[in-house]
Amino acid sequence: MLAEWSTPMILAAFAAAVLVVLASGVRITGLVDRLADRTGIGEAIAGAVLLGAATSLGGSVVSITVALDGYASLAYSNSIGGIAAQTAFLAVADAVYRRANLEHAAADLTNIFQAVVLVILLTLPLLAASQPEVTLFAIHPVSMAIPIIYVMALVGGRALREAPMWRPVSTADTRTDTPEEEDADTARISTLRLFSTFLLLMVIMGMAGWVIAKTASELTDRLSLSQSLVGALATAVATSLPELVTTIAAVRRGALQLAVGGIIGGNSFDTLFLTAGDIAYRDGSLYHAAGLSDQFWTLTAILMTGVLLSGLLLRQREGPGRMGWEGALILAIYGAAVTIQVFTASAG
Repeated sequence: MLAEWSTPMILAAFAAAVLVVLASGVRITGLVDRLADRTGIGEAIAGAVLLGAATSLGGSVVSITVALDGYASLAYSNSIGGIAAQTAFLAVADAVYRRANLEHAAADLTNIFQAVVLVILLTLPLLAASQPEVTLFAIHPVSMAIPIIYVMALVGGRALREAPMWRPVSTADTRTDTPEEEDADTARISTLRLFSTFLLLMVIMGMAGWVIAKTASELTDRLSLSQSLVGALATAVATSLPELVTTIAAVRRGALQLAVGGIIGGNSFDTLFLTAGDIAYRDGSLYHAAGLSDQFWTLTAILMTGVLLSGLLLRQREGPGRMGWEGALILAIYGAAVTIQVFTASAG
């Protein structure tokens, strides 16, 4: 059907789907913050699981859809490119939070632990690609390991919250994760209704993700664009916009652990796109079908996560523009990576 549409019509459909994802993401932030308080799971875990999964659903649908259509590089770069973009968004949120460096104020061991796990998860695709291709039913063993490690990390994160063996030093700028008092109107809304609204918004974001995938695939073919470029800088950024909005919204609400946890947790969840994409891609291992440009974004995401992790540990109170040095460095790395990718694609 899309083959019969004009290019402006396809671009309009792409833009409309992005707006739907964006609007749904804005609404979800408040819901997750309330659910974190009511269930007692904490902002960091809620950000990693609920907010991370919800805002990443559109991206997962994109990876599955384009992998089924045979676009291996697009499926891979959509996942990894989203991780790099979302890490950059956290630096943007750091600039928005004017009281202190966000990584200092949002001290939480769960987020540090999740960042370490993210580095591990991002390393696995590179290890897979460096070895001869081995698959079972066209699925690489790494695709089976990623979800297992992800679930183990969630269990470990909850145990860390309940019985921490380390504690961050509290300062005047530290924002603790404490449940907020609900007003009378909000209190009347049942937890079941909150969950139902949350799930409905997730479905809407998933449908919008499918539209983004189909229109992006059509544009890739029609305009002879690089799959890696479209995946890392178009579909990935488009489906990651909710993370930008929800992170800034969480910062403005004072839910700092939720903001940081939503990004790091969303990034960890995005590695599951690789598993989903590898399962959907029927011509062999997704990791071996991806190209050097895709691996470039994997290394970039690892580098950005490492810088973020060092900032979470160092907890600098203040830096350039009231950001931490890690926020400024993350933005510089992402800007350089985008420039290199665009230049390389243009030269090719």
